[in-house]
Amino acid sequence: QVQLVESGGGSVQAGGSLRLSCAASGFPFSPHCWGWFRQAAGKEREWLAIIDYDDNTDYTDSVKGRFTISQDNAKTTLYLQMHSLKAEDTAMYYCAADQSGHLYSGGYCTTPGAWGPAAFGSWGQGTQVTVSS
Repeated sequence: QVQLVESGGGSVQAGGSLRLSCAASGFPFSPHCWGWFRQAAGKEREWLAIIDYDDNTDYTDSVKGRFTISQDNAKTTLYLQMHSLKAEDTAMYYCAADQSGHLYSGGYCTTPGAWGPAAFGSWGQGTQVTVSS
C-alpha cells in the first residue's frame, strides 16, 4: 500500500525556517517525479517544487531562493527546507508522487503546468505551517 507521510510542520515567526519531511513507503518502484504543494485556507492547491530521480529540481517563482527540495539517497524520504518564511507561506503543505510519469520527459521532470495537481497520483495527508508576522 502506497503511503506518504509528512512531518515537520509547525508555527514559526516570519523570517524563520522549517524543514518538512515526507516518508514514502509501499511504492513498487521509485516514482520519476516528486513534488511539494501547499494549500492556504480558501485557496487552490499550489505547486511549489519538483525533483526527479537524478535530483534535478525546479520551483515556482514565489519560493525560488527560499525553499529547497531534496531527497535521501534511498529515494524514500523527500524534504522541503524552507527559509525566510513569510506570513503568506501559511498553509497546509503536501508531498506528492507522480508514479505514472505524466511530468517526466527527456530525462527530466517538467513543472506541472496544465496538469496541475492531477499529475500526481499519490498524496500525503499534509502538515500545517503557520508563519506569524
